Amino acid sequence: MPDFVHLHLHTEYSLLDGACRIDEVLDQAAALKMTAMAVTEHGNMFSSVIFHDHARQRDVKPILGCEVYVAPGSRLSKSGSPGETANHLVLLAENAEGYHNLIKLVSAGYTDGFYYKPRIDKALLAQHSKGLIGLSSCLKGEVAEGLSRQQEKRAMEAAGVYRDILGPNNFFLEMQWHGIDEQRIVNSGLPAIARDLKLPLVCTNDVHYLRAADAHPHDVLLCIGTGKAFSDPKRLRYDAKQFFLKTPDEMAEAFKDFPDALANTVRIAERCDVVLGEGENFLPNFDVPAPYGLDEYFERVTRDGFDQRLPRLKQLAAAGALRHTIDEYERRLSYEIAMIKKMKYPGYFLIVWDFIRYAREQDIPVGPGRGSAAGSLVAYSLRITDVDPIDFDLIFERFLNPERVSLPDIDIDFCERRRGEVIEYVTRKYGRENVAQIITFGTMKAKAVVRDVGRVLEMPFADVDKVAKLIPPTLDMTLDKALEESPALKDLEQSDPKVKELLSVARRLEGMTRHASVHAAGVVIAPKAITEYAPLYKGARDEITTQWSMKEIERIGLLKMDFLGLSTLTLIYDAIAEIARTTGEKLDIDRVPLDDPKTYQVFQEGATFGIFQFESSGMRDIPAQGEAAAPRRSDRAQRAVSSRPAAERHGGRFHREETGEGRGQVRIAATRADSGRDVRRHRLPGTGDAHLQRGRRLHTRRGRRVAQGHGEEERRGHGENAREVCGGGQEARDFREESRALVRPHGTLRGVRLQ
Repeated sequence: MPDFVHLHLHTEYSLLDGACRIDEVLDQAAALKMTAMAVTEHGNMFSSVIFHDHARQRDVKPILGCEVYVAPGSRLSKSGSPGETANHLVLLAENAEGYHNLIKLVSAGYTDGFYYKPRIDKALLAQHSKGLIGLSSCLKGEVAEGLSRQQEKRAMEAAGVYRDILGPNNFFLEMQWHGIDEQRIVNSGLPAIARDLKLPLVCTNDVHYLRAADAHPHDVLLCIGTGKAFSDPKRLRYDAKQFFLKTPDEMAEAFKDFPDALANTVRIAERCDVVLGEGENFLPNFDVPAPYGLDEYFERVTRDGFDQRLPRLKQLAAAGALRHTIDEYERRLSYEIAMIKKMKYPGYFLIVWDFIRYAREQDIPVGPGRGSAAGSLVAYSLRITDVDPIDFDLIFERFLNPERVSLPDIDIDFCERRRGEVIEYVTRKYGRENVAQIITFGTMKAKAVVRDVGRVLEMPFADVDKVAKLIPPTLDMTLDKALEESPALKDLEQSDPKVKELLSVARRLEGMTRHASVHAAGVVIAPKAITEYAPLYKGARDEITTQWSMKEIERIGLLKMDFLGLSTLTLIYDAIAEIARTTGEKLDIDRVPLDDPKTYQVFQEGATFGIFQFESSGMRDIPAQGEAAAPRRSDRAQRAVSSRPAAERHGGRFHREETGEGRGQVRIAATRADSGRDVRRHRLPGTGDAHLQRGRRLHTRRGRRVAQGHGEEERRGHGENAREVCGGGQEARDFREESRALVRPHGTLRGVRLQ
């Protein structure tokens, strides 16, 4: 097999243009024994981290690049018709310096030069040219465009400019052959320019889809992207059907007269060597007052915060209501402080403490905390959370332990109306260039892609709607699963050729990335300008985000925070303000009783619309189903708090079962949405109202759900009866692990949340 490396390739992240799925194209590369492959999205680096990591998993060397848009003059000039405002240029990162320069160029294309497309200009390229290798690109490249229009002088001048900017050994004249007449003209003119300017040739295939058979689905994809019908004669189209991942043999046959152009693909691949490191975190700089160091200041504010909590703990201890001694609290605090210092995370905690402190000082409502962070006494001391982890026996190691390879993750709820003020504070404190929101990508789901493809193929709306409605409306439904589960859909596919084509194209496009938008909560904070670490993107509303989604941001070691805007939190504080206005009573939401019978009555009746994580139909049904068999308030309250709202939210379904083991004995069974089988159960003993009055609660201990009584003897008596009993098998083990990740600490019943 001849040596050849693909240096010009677009994945699905060339949105609604590229149709290569990353894993599929890399699997094919590995199967063809290709040693390297480049990714060159249109104007962006959306796929760089994913492509890099997945390629290395297959022992394929990743070459990170981009097909940039170059403005004919200044990128700051925003005039001209869409097709005349930019030419294409392929840039490949040869080394780390080139990679960082590419990030800056691509970012500037969005933040400064966007006009129909994200554009750079030659002046900017000259500033960030080191470590980059350039290819003259396709028919939209400046050199090729000059030759195809019989403007040889313009083509020669353009090639000379790029040679001078990038260096004579760093600019290659790119040859392509897809059977297009203009390419024949360009390929016949390039050798003369190469000879006169002493520039090397290279050949590529401008890959946009994986196989030759994907040409039709790709054509439909272009129509989806441009909003055109398939029959429109003026629509964007790739007339040739050869933009697929050709084998080295096929490329050797196409360029048999240019063996050096083939060999140069390998030479370029050998030169390019960019490795994205792992394990290093880039935390923003938190300035501490003299004479403290970071660790000392962290311990100081933590212990000061604990001292502020201490009077309340002593008050509870004096009343006999504190389940653990003050000494236990102090030992746990010292342990957590030492562990956080050991893992070098004091700066992380100070950053979170600082912006939550700001929010409280500005009377911006802040939630009491959720998730594994509620297991940290340090977080409780710093008022990052308001859930006492000792009282609820929550485990710090679920949140942070030496085996955790990534930064801890604290989700913080803010008033939906004023969340932006906190983000603005963080932006001012750490620098506007150092803070950005995070991108997220929408994909083409089963029903949506059927409707998109049906519109492009100009099928009657009623016919497309009929097909879409036959797709079961369940979570994570795919067209393949729909054809298995819906006999009517399968029959329609087999009996109607138009439906068969619709589903064939839709299945090939299903799941591909459709658009980019802003993550609802994610914010990244860096120690220097974001563009030192990640490329930036400018959204439709001019919002600046990273070009990498949350997982990739964490993967490269940047600090990601979730600033969640919670409408129920806003509603609660609006209600408090209205109560104060109309009655003069000032309600302290942090001191409401946890054993209020009327509050539990709301849960008994399933009237939990608007209550965070209890407003879905599944969560509303649980307490209501228990009315007849277990009429006592305490049993119903137990069922309400035991049903793990997060598991319901992630696709599980809970239901009540009688156990036949005595009055009040019920079992809450969780059913996996994908299997329909019960894979875990809670057995809840009957108890009297006295337990409710003493704050009886369910909590997590070492992965078990324990019905917690008030005394040690009572706890021992209930231990076995309340233990979580899980079925065997891998599915049950998987669900247990998932449940542990989703479990929330059971805290306040105060109209905002039941954690």
